[in-house]
Amino acid sequence: MAKLESSFKNMLIALFGVTFVASASLGLVNDITKAPIAEAEKAKKTNAIAAVLPEFNHLGETEKMLPDNAKDSLEIYPALNDQGEVIANAVKTYSYNGFNGYIEVMVGFNHDGIITGYRVLKHEETPGLGSKMKTWFNDISKENQTILEKNPEKVNLTVSKDGGDIDGITAATISSRAFLESVNLAYNSLHDIYDGVTSATSKKGDKQ
Repeated sequence: MAKLESSFKNMLIALFGVTFVASASLGLVNDITKAPIAEAEKAKKTNAIAAVLPEFNHLGETEKMLPDNAKDSLEIYPALNDQGEVIANAVKTYSYNGFNGYIEVMVGFNHDGIITGYRVLKHEETPGLGSKMKTWFNDISKENQTILEKNPEKVNLTVSKDGGDIDGITAATISSRAFLESVNLAYNSLHDIYDGVTSATSKKGDKQ
């Protein structure tokens, strides 16, 4: 019995040692990779902002706003000219209604509210179907498919299956709806909460 008890203790000690080493290793790896991951995310966002906006001099102060009945805040990046005037805005927006849940999109609007570009930042949509939203709505040669150069106030940015003006991704209507929902959320929030789409001056004072 004494030998069995000794073996059991040794097993516990060995198990504890393995667990401790594994935990310490994971913690070390996390510390090492945390900064590079954060930098990569920052670079991805910065590149997306530049890609969706027209030519500008510099960015103004980032603003956050929480639309009515929304789950999360949107982020607004005002683009300024040489005189410090807001000429466009990039908006980091989202939808939780994708086929597999959350999607995150960066959308650019010029001073007239016209969409100047978009980039999909995050999604878990089906490869070859919903994932096509990265390029599907970007094809300027297809008038009923692209969202570029359109003003959401003048064009019904919902899928044609729902009576809208945009042809959704083939066999991926849910992903298309979610994508367009995120774009409309960005435009409507920018228009309603702020002084039009050319200023980051809040009208309601409800920035979050």
